[in-house]
Amino acid sequence: METDPAISAPPIPVVDIQNLGVRYGRQVAVHNLSLAIPRGEIFGFIGPNGAGKTTTIKVLATLLKPTTGSVRVLGADVMNSPQQVRRHIGYVPDSFGVYEDLTVAEYLSFFAAAYRIPWEKRAGTVGDVLALTDLSNKVGAQVDALSRGMKQRLGIARILLHDPQLLLLDEPASGLDPRARIELRELLKELQRLGKTILVSSHILHELSQFCTRIGIIEAGQLVAEGSLMDIYRKLDLKRTVHVQISNLAPPLVAAMQRLPGITSVEELADRVAIQVREDELGMEDLLDALHALGARMRMFQPEAMDMETAFMKLTEGKVS
Repeated sequence: METDPAISAPPIPVVDIQNLGVRYGRQVAVHNLSLAIPRGEIFGFIGPNGAGKTTTIKVLATLLKPTTGSVRVLGADVMNSPQQVRRHIGYVPDSFGVYEDLTVAEYLSFFAAAYRIPWEKRAGTVGDVLALTDLSNKVGAQVDALSRGMKQRLGIARILLHDPQLLLLDEPASGLDPRARIELRELLKELQRLGKTILVSSHILHELSQFCTRIGIIEAGQLVAEGSLMDIYRKLDLKRTVHVQISNLAPPLVAAMQRLPGITSVEELADRVAIQVREDELGMEDLLDALHALGARMRMFQPEAMDMETAFMKLTEGKVS
């Protein structure tokens, strides 16, 4: 008698939030929020101040108790098993204090002891996280003398000491200069390559759109949209504009371009044409190939960046919880 092959269970999401509600007295901070984040993802949490981002992150960090719903990290319930959850997470709040009169090495050694890392492994672990966060040359520097960008990297180094699976970063780019933001972005990409799952909140939409695998937009405590950037653009019917200079532009060629699937308009400007494209129907590479096939002789092909700010404004109404 043949038996059915065993069907493997789907992997447990790193974050599993079901119908989360959080109240402060009569004030509803989070309302009926559900969200799942699989392993290895960088999930961007977008919303205005007061939308519920920090409250949700604090629940995941076991610092706040949910009023309703369930929240699990790698299967462990934040209410019933907070110590187990804390072994899996690293949390960097939007502002974190540092201890004065400590060097970077002393600061990390202190937290390595707090994480109960054995003495014989402590120096090696501190050295590893310093190298990963590019702070090895600051090992003897006073913590309170570091720039804000370096303090942010030190905060990430601190939470990496116990090798957590989930990193919770609340507004990590706030107050950073452009160079520090770029360095932070590259660090988060490297941590993802190392297998970490990252939940990062921000109101700097352009930054998140450059490295997050999925985005969640929250307003007044409710998740109003969630998915990849392309999913959100498709939901809103957002189109990408492509600017093209064509040396042999003529009415028959314009008409042929307008008939291409996925193109919604072709506007002739003084020195170029502006083509609006539904990118889920016609990708940029396919559009370029199609224009070549039509005989277009191009001097410029320049797609505009997809506008995360436009998506945010269309999905939200400016309300806070």
